[in-house]
Amino acid sequence: MFCIKCGAKNSDEALFCQKCGFQFEFEGEEETQIAKSPADQAASDEDEERSVFSIRPTLLFVKLGYGLAVIGAFLLVALIASLGLFISSPVSAWIVVLIGLSLLLIPAYYHLKQKMVRYTLTDSKIEIDEGLISKTTRNVPLRIIQDVTVSANFYQRLLGFGDVEIENANESDSLIVLRNINSPKEHAAEMLDQMRRLNK
Repeated sequence: MFCIKCGAKNSDEALFCQKCGFQFEFEGEEETQIAKSPADQAASDEDEERSVFSIRPTLLFVKLGYGLAVIGAFLLVALIASLGLFISSPVSAWIVVLIGLSLLLIPAYYHLKQKMVRYTLTDSKIEIDEGLISKTTRNVPLRIIQDVTVSANFYQRLLGFGDVEIENANESDSLIVLRNINSPKEHAAEMLDQMRRLNK
């Protein structure tokens, strides 16, 4: 028997081609399919983790930083341009613009830093992903969490974000803090609700 895919010669009893691995189909053969019972289907659905929320630290300060950097860049360019009138060799316009744009690197750094952190609550654990190129994921099972506390200083309360502190039974890392997240009370309530469902 010759393989219809690569043309290699195989024995008449072969199920797969010895050269390319193609599976031979024989006439009259029917594919057997195993049907799942509703109970098995429900069990497999329960095995799949459901994501409750996935959030990052607030970008409010980053946006504020971009705004201040733009204002600072304009003021710096104006200052250098006005100083150029009083000196004999004025600074090149390109250098002035580059100096002004360099101020945007400061909020860009913090923007990138915020983007490298993600907090995810599933129906069984909290995942903390950190990193951009190399990534670190910490998993905290909901069953070992002992307490969830929301803390916010004056400025955080004023702007509507805060920290969620998670105390757990892990001896080496008993306190995990989800820092600077929007609507911290709502996310803490979702965690507690998910913990109650697990303990039923």
